[in-house]
Amino acid sequence: MQDQFGANVSLIRGSGGAFEVEVEGQLLFSKLKEGRFPTHAEIDTLLAGA
Repeated sequence: MQDQFGANVSLIRGSGGAFEVEVEGQLLFSKLKEGRFPTHAEIDTLLAGA
């Protein structure tokens, strides 16, 4: 992610089955809302548009 988007990425452990992708507080993807995990391509597309 650093090389491709210039972003530092961190995993914040949680509970309850949540998996969310956020950029500067903006929610880009939520497993709880979508009912599935994002694909690698989806994450790349979401981050490119952020």
